[in-house]
Amino acid sequence: VQLVESGGGLVQPGGSLRLSCAASGFAFSTTDMIWYRRAPGKGRDLVATISFTGSRTGYVDSVKGRFTISRDNAKNTVYLQMNSLKPEDTAVYYCNIPGGIYWGQGTQVTVSS
Repeated sequence: VQLVESGGGLVQPGGSLRLSCAASGFAFSTTDMIWYRRAPGKGRDLVATISFTGSRTGYVDSVKGRFTISRDNAKNTVYLQMNSLKPEDTAVYYCNIPGGIYWGQGTQVTVSS
């Protein structure tokens, strides 16, 4: 399993970012995917999930209505569109499969004025 996250950066409150996660080494098109984040000094928390077809999604309450998870099975890529960003969204963001033990390097998102 290889997961490569990208798209993070520094953004002002209220801004937007689109994260990408390129996956390889497993049957991506038949595997549910998850976005997690680890805020400074905290554990890694689930942010959003998507079924392998993309027909079902789920979000932690704190991001509902602001974040959208999607996937492109032809490109083996899962995305996280983040709008109306808040300082409390600052974290390193990771993608993974359910129960996955191998992690990518993550991508840093910093929301600050």
